Amino acid sequence: MRVRRPVAALVALAFGTACAVGPKYVRPPIAAPDDYRGQVAVLEATSIADLPWWEVFDDPVLQQLVTEALAANYDLKIAAHRVLQAKALLGVARSPFYPQIDYGGAAGRQRTPELLDTPGATYDLFYGAFSLAWELDVWGRIRRSSEAAQEALFATEEFRRGVLLSLATGVAEAYLSLLELDRELEIAIATTASFQETLDLFTRRFEGGVGNKLQVARAQAALALTQAQIPDLERRIVVQENAISVLLGRNPGPIPRGTALVDRDAPPATPPGLPSALLERRPDILQAEHEMASANAQVGVAVANFFPRIGLTALYGGQSTELSDIAKGAFSIWNVAGNVAGPLFQGFSLYQQWRGQKEFWEETRASYEQTVITAFAEVSNTLTAQTKFAEVRTAREVSVRAYQEAVRLSRIRYDSGLAGYFEVLDAQQQLFPAEITLAQVQLNQLLTVVTLYRALGGGWQLSDEQWSQMQTVPPPPP
Repeated sequence: MRVRRPVAALVALAFGTACAVGPKYVRPPIAAPDDYRGQVAVLEATSIADLPWWEVFDDPVLQQLVTEALAANYDLKIAAHRVLQAKALLGVARSPFYPQIDYGGAAGRQRTPELLDTPGATYDLFYGAFSLAWELDVWGRIRRSSEAAQEALFATEEFRRGVLLSLATGVAEAYLSLLELDRELEIAIATTASFQETLDLFTRRFEGGVGNKLQVARAQAALALTQAQIPDLERRIVVQENAISVLLGRNPGPIPRGTALVDRDAPPATPPGLPSALLERRPDILQAEHEMASANAQVGVAVANFFPRIGLTALYGGQSTELSDIAKGAFSIWNVAGNVAGPLFQGFSLYQQWRGQKEFWEETRASYEQTVITAFAEVSNTLTAQTKFAEVRTAREVSVRAYQEAVRLSRIRYDSGLAGYFEVLDAQQQLFPAEITLAQVQLNQLLTVVTLYRALGGGWQLSDEQWSQMQTVPPPPP
């Protein structure tokens, strides 16, 4: 009875204490802008980030590639293993909530010395016991440590979701870039054929005594410069296909194509949603916040280290000169005790640990705030790019059509004897880079949709299963 009362008091003290020492986590105030800079549409809550990725990337071939990448990409597998590691560390942090039970034993042989009329004796000694130690979390040190591990797990899960988003958008960007290289190759091949026709024309006129060698030489030079683009583009296409293969988690190989770049319409304006919603959607922002909350809990652990640790210890076992007698009958050794141990002076070690942990929390807070303003800037940059690339595309399309007409008219004028060879070559040489630039602008326009989807934290409502298992929504009934 005299043992039970203090033990019961200690247990009641431990579990009756609801609060833990150290600061309570509060999200730092963030001054979100009223709207995104560069936004031209009316501000509304609807956002492209609310859509699943397969509705944003509506190319069936691209959808298949993204699905394959989500199933086999190695970066995603690494992120998944990091989550499992964080779960294990959380279990380690929570283990002090439970009693720590150990066992021990010893076996020895001993001889006593001869004393006066008492002869010496030799005997064996065997010992076996179970021991128990349980720290009562009066000050919340274990709870704060568990909280820190829990927030670290949440941060790791957000990191994995960030990998999911980056992987899906990364495959889309690489795929669209591959289509753009295909378009450049088509333009180079068509331009080569056009220069070949011009060379053949100049050659025939030269052989007929109408033209001159200079015309032929200039045409040969223009043809060779264009032909040199073809093998380089073929090399870049192979490199791009290999990069996509790495994202898919497979050996290098050819990549199938869907809708060609030239057959894709200009993307419509995409609604970004409310800036304040970005804090709840982007995985990197959520990851940074969980890391900040984990650091805040670690400050609580550092504060709790200043206080004494209160615990219970118990021992139950037996001792005998015969090994077989240890387990017979009731064990002869037992002990139950409460203990208190705390620091008095450790060379300011605990103070410096608390100070360092507090500064680390300040570091994570600055990192969080930096991540937030970077996110706002990325969305603003992409929205501005959407508007400006649309204007650039319109001007480039006019330029290409004008150069195409110039090439046609120059050939007619040359055949009629109204223009020289230089006019024909000059028109052809200006058309080639204009078509290449237009293809690059078309790519950049498509990439702004992918970039905006990633910048807004697209797919934030998808569960883990939905990310990797594309679901099609049936059309509404007529």
